[in-house]
Amino acid sequence: MEFPLSPTADVTHPVRMQLEAYNAKDIDGFMRWWADDCLYFAFPDTLLAQGAEAIRERHVERFREPDLEGRLLHRLSVGNMVIDHETVRRTFPEGVGEVDVVCIYEIENGRIAKAWFKLGEKRLLER
Repeated sequence: MEFPLSPTADVTHPVRMQLEAYNAKDIDGFMRWWADDCLYFAFPDTLLAQGAEAIRERHVERFREPDLEGRLLHRLSVGNMVIDHETVRRTFPEGVGEVDVVCIYEIENGRIAKAWFKLGEKRLLER
């Protein structure tokens, strides 16, 4: 299924919607915004998942984390590229913490075709 973008369409829409679904831990809503043949990288070029099914598998377990939340700090877009700066709260083996992430998305036909993620150092939070 394609979601064609008109020349005036908001290229950030698929990114915004997948982040909302991520925070709701809604795997089906999340996957709706990823192309069937999408590529998912650790920046700059380490392929972590190829295809929607592999991305789904990566996130099913993550969505079970009780403290999972992506907080958008800044978003910009240039052409069909969307760049987010987020702070993501995770449940790490050693406890709850946060990590800063730069997320780069390439949008084609209204869906995420490629994505790159650059993670900062994780910070454990005091409880």
